[in-house]
Amino acid sequence: MARCKLYSVLLAVAAVFIAAGPAVRPVSAASAHLHFYMHDVLTGPSPTAVQVLNGPRGHFGDTIVIDDVLTEGATRTSAAVGRAQGHYIWASTGNPELLVTMNVVLTSGPYAGSSVTVVGRDDIGAPVRELSVVGGTGQFRMARGYVIWKTVSLDHPNAVLELDVFVS
Repeated sequence: MARCKLYSVLLAVAAVFIAAGPAVRPVSAASAHLHFYMHDVLTGPSPTAVQVLNGPRGHFGDTIVIDDVLTEGATRTSAAVGRAQGHYIWASTGNPELLVTMNVVLTSGPYAGSSVTVVGRDDIGAPVRELSVVGGTGQFRMARGYVIWKTVSLDHPNAVLELDVFVS
């Protein structure tokens, strides 16, 4: 009988804790739509992307490290809003397909000091590509979402990409 009462009390206490929820609630990320242009420059006096590894066959395995400027408009002289820092790897033996891993570091505007982490496949031959948002910092801590990514101009090997980032 005493054992039954003990179980009843423990069950009641557990129900109270479950109903109250966790004592420490995770901080939710801001929900936002970000729009900017990424300038991937491999040539000239001030490149923002550098090839650090040559693959063994063709481009397969080529690895490029980036610190690309993000701007409000498509021209390089447009106001800077941040940097895209990371790398991309030619991950296909056939088509030009990249594995992209980068942090979108915002340096101006309402999200300055925050970042979004992007990972995904970039089939550079497709007119529109989608990559995943897998995390973030600051106002975007633990963010999830996606990036719609389009090539605006290509002056091989340099490119300007339009990014629409949707995070929550």
